[in-house]
Amino acid sequence: MESNSKKHIALIIGKKNSMGVKKKNIRKILGRPSVEYAFIAAENSIIDEIFVSTDCPVIKKIAKKYNANIIDRPSILATPDSLTEDVLEHALKLIKNKFNSIKTISLLMANNPGIDVNLLNKAIKILEKNKSLDSCFSVAKYNMFSPNRAKVIQNGLIKEYDQRLNKSSAVNSIRSSQGDIYFCDLSIQVMKPRVIEKINKGQPPLKWLGKKSKAIFVDYGFDVDTEWQFKVMENLLKEKGFSNAKIPWKKLKSKK
Repeated sequence: MESNSKKHIALIIGKKNSMGVKKKNIRKILGRPSVEYAFIAAENSIIDEIFVSTDCPVIKKIAKKYNANIIDRPSILATPDSLTEDVLEHALKLIKNKFNSIKTISLLMANNPGIDVNLLNKAIKILEKNKSLDSCFSVAKYNMFSPNRAKVIQNGLIKEYDQRLNKSSAVNSIRSSQGDIYFCDLSIQVMKPRVIEKINKGQPPLKWLGKKSKAIFVDYGFDVDTEWQFKVMENLLKEKGFSNAKIPWKKLKSKK
């Protein structure tokens, strides 16, 4: 274990054989592989050290460009059925072997380029100041995707998703009748190490939220999993000031 401590760690995760869209983690958006935006965000934030868990040679090559620590992901954790929780537990053990003091871990997805560095820094600082919080995640309001409006298809017919959903007379076809509904967009995911150490006690299905998670609000966003989302993500990056040649974030002068 190195004697020098690292307070804030970035953990980038992405496998070679991605689901949804083939090679989505390295597919180019505005001239850069999708995963590179995670490295750019980490490098230009208050994060002290970057780790990447992957089995992908292309991602490993990009990691070297940013002086990131490479965690060789075993094949058992790189299958379509592999759980993020298991990947996080595996990575944390190796990170703790290297550094003796970790205050926060920022989980950055290879297929989510829409990481706002200012919000990432904000989330890290919130967790630094509040010991009771387990994590700080970004959320977007999507009332149109309320669970009460969800359906399943059975034999070609539209059926209710779940009979246990709210049947109150106050809930109707107006999308906000059930109250505002928020989804984690997975762009900002900052947590205390204890969340991963006790991963099975967290909120399902995203157990790395922990039990007490502070919300940071964004307009929209998601981890890319379908073709149309690439177009939306490209627009989001342009809104943030990215182009094929430009990166909007300014490196912190205090970082080496």
